[in-house]
Amino acid sequence: MRAVRGQAAMAVLAVCGVLALTACQNGEDPAAPDAKPSAAAPPPPTAAPTAAVPAPSKTGAAPKPSATATPAGKNPPAPGPPPAPTCGADGRMPVSPDTIAVHRYTPEGGMTSLVVQHGTYGCPGRFEPAGPWTYIPIAETAKITATAPILPSTVTGKPISTDELTSWLDTHPDKGLPFRYHLNAAGVIDTLDEIYVT
Repeated sequence: MRAVRGQAAMAVLAVCGVLALTACQNGEDPAAPDAKPSAAAPPPPTAAPTAAVPAPSKTGAAPKPSATATPAGKNPPAPGPPPAPTCGADGRMPVSPDTIAVHRYTPEGGMTSLVVQHGTYGCPGRFEPAGPWTYIPIAETAKITATAPILPSTVTGKPISTDELTSWLDTHPDKGLPFRYHLNAAGVIDTLDEIYVT
C-alpha cells in the first residue's frame, strides 16, 4: 500500500511540474494563475518639436528719443530776433514814410517851409534821398533836436529852434541832412529830429 501511495504522489508531482513549465513558457506567473498577459507598454512619449523663436523685428524696436526733444524740467530756447528787413532787387529798402532829407527852406506863402526829399534806407542802412524835391511847412514852435554837423560832434540830441535851423540852412544849403518828422492835424511839421550820420 505504501508503495502505491508513493507512486500516486510522484505522479501528481510530475503533473504539477508539467503545468508549471507550460505556464512559464506562456509568460504566466505560476504564483498568479489568474494573471493575464500584460499589454505591451506604450512607447515613451516623443518630445514635442520646439517652435523656432523668430528674431526680433527691427521695425518693432522702441523709438529713439528725438534729438530736438526738450529735457524734462527745462524751458524751450527763446526764439531768436526777427530777421532784418530784406533789400529789394535794386539793393534798397522800401521808402521811409517818416524820414526826409532837408536841403533848404523857403518863407514863401507867409509860412516857413522846408525844401525836402523823401528816400530810402540803402543796405546796410544809410538814408539815401531820391525822387523830387517838395515843400513841407514847419511850425515856428516845432520841437527840433539836432546833432552834428549842425552842432559840434560831441553834442547829440540838443533842442534847437526853427530859427536856428533855418539860419544853419542859410549857410549850409543842399546838405540833405536826414530828419525824422511828424505832421500835426493841419499837415505842418511839429516834430523834427536829426538822424546822426557818422
